[in-house]
Amino acid sequence: MKPLLVLAPALVLLAQPALANRVFVSNEKGNDVTVLDSETLEVIGTYPVGNRPRGITIAPDGSELYVCASNDNLVRVFDPETMEELHTLPSGPDPELFVLHPSGNPLYVANEDDNLVTVVDVKTKQVLAEIPVGVEPEGMGVSPDGKIVINTSETTNMAHFIDTETFEIVANVLVDSRPRFAEYNHDGTKLYVSAEIGGTVSVIDPATQEITKKITFEVPGVLPEAIQPVGVRVTNDGSKVFVALGPSNRVAVIDGETDEVKDYLLVGQRVWQMAFTPDEKYLFTTNGNSNDVSVIDVAAEEVVKSVPVGQQPWGVVVAPN
Repeated sequence: MKPLLVLAPALVLLAQPALANRVFVSNEKGNDVTVLDSETLEVIGTYPVGNRPRGITIAPDGSELYVCASNDNLVRVFDPETMEELHTLPSGPDPELFVLHPSGNPLYVANEDDNLVTVVDVKTKQVLAEIPVGVEPEGMGVSPDGKIVINTSETTNMAHFIDTETFEIVANVLVDSRPRFAEYNHDGTKLYVSAEIGGTVSVIDPATQEITKKITFEVPGVLPEAIQPVGVRVTNDGSKVFVALGPSNRVAVIDGETDEVKDYLLVGQRVWQMAFTPDEKYLFTTNGNSNDVSVIDVAAEEVVKSVPVGQQPWGVVVAPN
């Protein structure tokens, strides 16, 4: 009996999914987060996280999970292993999207109702700055070196370049209507900004703040007004760019060298945000109207599974290795 008593706890521990295999999906109408295992592609559990969770991200070391509880007007912080709430952070009103500095601190939060970006120290829980930006700020991105934060303002139709040392806007780039998301490639040589109503993705040279190309989309059998670019993700080597196209229910696959569209992948309804696994084996997409997550095999460029989650999935993040 004694060996069994020794082995049993070990077996239980082995059965637990590793932190790096956890996928966290914020469900905007469900007021919860669904957690998946990225290897089995099965749901581990669903946990309450406050009212209207949208933006979601995780510390670089995987120690803390951050959730924009939009209707609570704060950021809730959870232990990713237990999903117990650790504490909250000030966020300004109606936080929607945010981005962490590559070092893990501070957090930059878009406040849509107040035309501000709020900068929060995640250790001291203090607001470091409130940066006035354009009307209806939403998208947030950060350069790989952490020197520039990007905010996109939906009504002003601009990408604002913010110096992370001075908290001042150093450049503004006019893009197409209703910019939603900003994503750098991993060497910082390109910035991709999606425009939901404009139906384009602007490719910007961060060094000159000049638009070098506008990517357009045409999906056979889909009306142009249904093609609404939102989330953008770029592989580490820069070879592939994926763009979520909203109510067209497609994800565009783009050649990262030429910035030409290669293919369109059929996913769930109203695809919104996306996240890679650390090894980039899979890309997960949140599909708000079909209440599921699509799993894309990145190498094969095909959808391999649909996983039901909560009500109106919005954001997604995968724990780091």
